[in-house]
Amino acid sequence: MLFNVRNFFSIAKLTGTSKQLLRQFWYGPPAQMNVQLKGRDLLTLQNYKADELKYLLWMASDLKQRIKYKGEYLPLMQGKSLAMIFEKRSTRTRLSAETGFALLGGHPSFLTTQDIHLGTNENLTDTARVLSSMTNAILARVYKHNDLDLMTKEATIPIINGLSDLYHPLQILADYLTLQEHYGGLKGLTITWIGDGNNVLHSIMMSAAKLGMHLRIATPRGFEPDLRITKITEQYSKEYGTKLLLTTDPLEAADGANVLVTDTWISMGQEEEKKERLKAFQGYQITMQTAKSAASNWTFLHCLPRKPEEVDDEVFYSPRSLVFQEAENRKWTIMAVMVSLLTDYSPQLQKPTF
Repeated sequence: MLFNVRNFFSIAKLTGTSKQLLRQFWYGPPAQMNVQLKGRDLLTLQNYKADELKYLLWMASDLKQRIKYKGEYLPLMQGKSLAMIFEKRSTRTRLSAETGFALLGGHPSFLTTQDIHLGTNENLTDTARVLSSMTNAILARVYKHNDLDLMTKEATIPIINGLSDLYHPLQILADYLTLQEHYGGLKGLTITWIGDGNNVLHSIMMSAAKLGMHLRIATPRGFEPDLRITKITEQYSKEYGTKLLLTTDPLEAADGANVLVTDTWISMGQEEEKKERLKAFQGYQITMQTAKSAASNWTFLHCLPRKPEEVDDEVFYSPRSLVFQEAENRKWTIMAVMVSLLTDYSPQLQKPTF
């Protein structure tokens, strides 16, 4: 009979020490990184230190390798449930959270404003308290970031930001995992953002310098990132020794870039501004002409859904585009967040180079 670690665990009544020794035999020495995220919230990457961001990326890589490539079953969420509150439409955030949590053995519950009394017959305070008594975590995609802040004050379980008007941290973790896989490391990369000063950009600004990446930002006048966030980003750049550029010239921003990034110019809730925004963003479409200013190893990212005025087909569907790998990595990074916030599991595979 072949030795099978899963069968061994199910048959033998091992002590905690015995299990630890068996894991060391099977996977090698346990991971060494002094990071403890269990019980934390994830509203913004501003609240996460460099080592904590690296740990989440390591966790995502570990889960992807073990589950996708090695075919292992890791029921780390067995017996746990996730409340998923969505005030906005979603493809990647919903599917990554719902399928990821289920893949780990947990039960996700998808809740729209049509399914629960959120903000209509029941306030956020009461909703947070009720969900805390029935689920193990809340993932919320909301219009107002302040609603997430209120939830964290009233809930007794972790709150995860699935997108707000201010930040989109889950997206940026997926972006970084994608770049880590492609380049073999993050330190020293130059990220160029060309587009709106929105929530996705804000999350990059709150984290890129912590991982040793330089940031170049091009936005039209009147569409710059939040001034408070810009000031924090400037402080991070000095603290971590990285370079930061803010300009209105897309070609200047693209100069020497390893990564060209953009996003929708018209977010949900901004449809009435479409005509004004399209006029303001003329000249900001990413094309091969834009890429001529970039580094020879440039790649392209977009969190999707994409519109042709933001990036042309030649770039979007080129071998330089990592958008579909980026989309898949939403699943592995959100799984890493949930495992880190809800369990004591540590990555078993070798720590990547960051």
